[in-house]
Amino acid sequence: MNPQPSSGSSHDFKKETWRHTFLLAFQSLGIVYGRLSTAPLYVFMSIPREDIISEQRVYELFSFVFWTMTIIPLLKYAFIVLRADDNGEGGTFALYSLLCRHAKVGLHPNDRSANEVMKSISAPASKTKVESRARRAIEKHKSSHYLMLFLALFGSCMVIGDGVLTPAISVASSQRVGDDIEKAFKRYVPVPFACAILVGLFTLQHYGTHKIGFLFAPIIVIWLFFISGVGLYNIFYSDHQIIYAVSPVYMYRFMRNFDHQGWRSLGSILLSVAGSEAMFADLGHFSKKSLKITFVCLIYPALILCYAGQAAFISKNWRVFEDVTYLSESVPGAFLRHIVVLLSLLASAVGSQATITASFSVINQCLALGCFPRVKVIHTSDTMNGRVYIPDVNWLLMILSLGIVIAFQDIARIGNATGLAIISGMLVTTCLMSLVITLYWEKSLFVSACFLLSFGLVEIMYLSACMSNFHKGAWYLVVLFVFSMTIMLSWHYGTMKKYEFDLQNKVSMEWITVMSPGLGVSRVPGIGFIYTDIVSGIPAFFSHFITNLPAYHQVLIFVSFKSLPVPCVPQKQRYLIGRLGAKDYKVYRCIVRYGYCDNIRDTDDFEDQIIRCIGEFIALEENDLESLTSPEGRMIVVGNPMLDGNALVPIPEMNSNLASPRLSNNGTQRTLSSDSIESASALVTRRKVRFMLPPESPRMQVSVRAELRELVDARESGTAYFLGQSHLKVRDGSSFLKRFLIMTYVFLDKNCREPPVALNIPHAALVEVVLLNPNFIFFI
Repeated sequence: MNPQPSSGSSHDFKKETWRHTFLLAFQSLGIVYGRLSTAPLYVFMSIPREDIISEQRVYELFSFVFWTMTIIPLLKYAFIVLRADDNGEGGTFALYSLLCRHAKVGLHPNDRSANEVMKSISAPASKTKVESRARRAIEKHKSSHYLMLFLALFGSCMVIGDGVLTPAISVASSQRVGDDIEKAFKRYVPVPFACAILVGLFTLQHYGTHKIGFLFAPIIVIWLFFISGVGLYNIFYSDHQIIYAVSPVYMYRFMRNFDHQGWRSLGSILLSVAGSEAMFADLGHFSKKSLKITFVCLIYPALILCYAGQAAFISKNWRVFEDVTYLSESVPGAFLRHIVVLLSLLASAVGSQATITASFSVINQCLALGCFPRVKVIHTSDTMNGRVYIPDVNWLLMILSLGIVIAFQDIARIGNATGLAIISGMLVTTCLMSLVITLYWEKSLFVSACFLLSFGLVEIMYLSACMSNFHKGAWYLVVLFVFSMTIMLSWHYGTMKKYEFDLQNKVSMEWITVMSPGLGVSRVPGIGFIYTDIVSGIPAFFSHFITNLPAYHQVLIFVSFKSLPVPCVPQKQRYLIGRLGAKDYKVYRCIVRYGYCDNIRDTDDFEDQIIRCIGEFIALEENDLESLTSPEGRMIVVGNPMLDGNALVPIPEMNSNLASPRLSNNGTQRTLSSDSIESASALVTRRKVRFMLPPESPRMQVSVRAELRELVDARESGTAYFLGQSHLKVRDGSSFLKRFLIMTYVFLDKNCREPPVALNIPHAALVEVVLLNPNFIFFI
């Protein structure tokens, strides 16, 4: 079951050095594997005491722990799912993006030029996809497209729900293990103490994966060696026959003697693999090799020893101690118990880091693909695009986790909700992965069905066990799911409707050229950036603007952002530049392609990059042989600096060089006037780069040089940014569901990050066009 080689992966094994691999492996201990490593704190402890009825029952439960650990995190995730990365990115949306590209199931509208670019970026160089019957059936039925999007959103909601529940159960379990500390304080101390731990944990998130990984990793290393050593001690001194319980025969005996109490215990056993989904979701922060080496060589053997030792202790003392299922009870000696109390407090705080980081990654992917409101995304690494931090989401997760700790104060109830989130997310990954096997890896339907049945049946068994505890806390996950799914579906639905409205009401470039003389339109110095979602035609808000104020800038650039279902778009393929109308109009279109891990909108030099790409387009337009054909004419993929110096030359702006000399058309220097110096000094505070024309070259045509000169002069005259505002309303008689989705979208749109802030547009240069005309208030 080998995947096709992924070209351009950011985590190529051949390029990744062993030193870098071990560095990432060490960091992954503090980020990814903290959750799995701290699971022994609450797996056996969350099993109701009355469910442990005999020594044989303990053997059966440990057999389930061993095989669950072997089948799900080791076999499924470490050896199969991690190989289905999307150029180094993981998670349910990474699987969905693979299906969008290789099975054409995406629901986001695309134009012809975008489809061409997607082929050039994401198509494997090895071979063309075979047109199978399964692919044709999935592409034909629209219902399957909606189902896959729902699965991707459902899996993302489960990761977010897990990110809320895990910090709560981690601090709750550490308090129960540290019961001696609790007795030293008053009964009301533990809840404020747990809240303080949560606040401190979420406050650290802005430091990024790199620093947090180095901070938390030593704690997990010490914790793993400690609990594995204690487990080995209990195997030899309590019950060495526990090793025979690895036989599947004990699971068969458990199933044969089926009873409701025993089946309910499987929901607690599921917590032993809590954090397995984070291995895949956090893949963008690390590499496949580092995650696999860490799990196989350290995490898996250490946890098996710990669970075996704890089961051995419980099997011999289940009649003696009331709290025999607590991990601290299996630690020999009072001194070592105090150590495990201290370590558990530290390790439990680390344990929730995996799901918090996974929530950031998943929401970043949803945001880029138009399924989450605009929030600020901070990229914490210059080398790994998947490492992100989202402040708004961080504080929201903290508030929800604090609410759970304060409201529930019961590890069993929180554990039931956490188990349901874990197994639901795993089931979604299994379903999407089976489609990836047949549609992307191009394996037979038999192989895909084997994967689906082998892991799906195991996970359905655990799902049924979790559903039996639905009334005991698992219902809270449904509340979290409805909350997050409503946000995602509402935003996706409203975004799609606004995009469809823009497509239906756009006007052609001929409208401006024909109407301009009649309106008396004049051109003013400077550059006008018109931000629009459509990639062809003129947006309705700009035609509305010209009708009421017949003037626009000397140079117009229509800027559109096109999200592609890929992690990253290479810099040299990111910008698609074309011309609208004749050369004399000086109207250009720039389509910016980006992946769900790219950071382009918040960069301070975005305007400079656009100007540089326009200059490269002007220089390449006459002789470019690789241009794309669009309904409006040729479009050229640009993004590389011109090596022969035939395009604009960027000059960093220096305080001591406000009036930098520039070359005129004949190449001689000329001095700026005092007025120009004052104008330039006013622009220095907000501009880092100025542009100059290259030295005269016989290869550059006179018309090209003249157009570049006009572009430079327009830039020096100043820039303005145009944004349109439209109103979204529900038509009378619409269904309750549609009305609810639109009302939610309008609320989110008014309260999330504003478009000018998201686009990093200077407030002083912003022109917002509000469509108050009833013709532009669209009803759905």
